[in-house]
Amino acid sequence: MSELSRREPNEPARNQPAHDGLSEDYGDLGERRNRRIRAVAWVAIISLILVGGGATVLSLLFG
Repeated sequence: MSELSRREPNEPARNQPAHDGLSEDYGDLGERRNRRIRAVAWVAIISLILVGGGATVLSLLFG
């Protein structure tokens, strides 16, 4: 194996540029992603509560 093709596992490839400015280019996407994840989590929690409560009411009514 030549020295050019040998590299550490966590080291980026030599012919690819490093993406240090990635967070600057996509600055607001992390915040939007977190807001979307929280919204999906709340919808899932509320739906589980409603489905569980509905199942409880139906089981009490129809025993």
